[in-house]
Amino acid sequence: MLALALLGAGLALLLVGAEALVRGASALAATWGVSPLTIGLTVVAFGTSAPEMAVSVGSILTERQDMALGNVVGSNIFNVLLILGVSALVSPLVVTRQLIRMEVPILIVVSLASLAMAWDGNVGRLEGLVLVLGLVAYTGFAIRQGRKEGNSQGAEEGAAPPNKLLQAAYIVAGLALLVLGAQWFVEGAE
Repeated sequence: MLALALLGAGLALLLVGAEALVRGASALAATWGVSPLTIGLTVVAFGTSAPEMAVSVGSILTERQDMALGNVVGSNIFNVLLILGVSALVSPLVVTRQLIRMEVPILIVVSLASLAMAWDGNVGRLEGLVLVLGLVAYTGFAIRQGRKEGNSQGAEEGAAPPNKLLQAAYIVAGLALLVLGAQWFVEGAE
């Protein structure tokens, strides 16, 4: 019974933490002139993946590597097939040319590279470093492109600027809830 309580409480903290993180980071990114597409590709993607990352890191730290790998692979399959599929069933998705020309090929290349790295049954530190550096490079590129697009579109007129201190508090609170939620979730799942 305690395991189910930990699992449920951990999941709740992960959801609330991710929401706070996304809310704060999205508002800050908008004040810096980042376009909505780029906010979705970076800030929202990081925020909605933060619970998965927290659970995976928690799993690795407690030597439950299989849980971490299953979490990553299962999450990607779920996101691409179910969430994208259901969204398209509800309302057709409008896809920009930039998404098709840039992000889809990057997704395919990274997926194939990840498969190649894991083919021998082990993803080592060097391969992990390559993946993290690739993420940093992609994020920097996406933010740079998004700022160009955001600046060319101009700021929304009449919108009140968000309180940056409040948004930073959302980010910090979200991260704290993610860490605690991941600990509880991994304990309950195990």
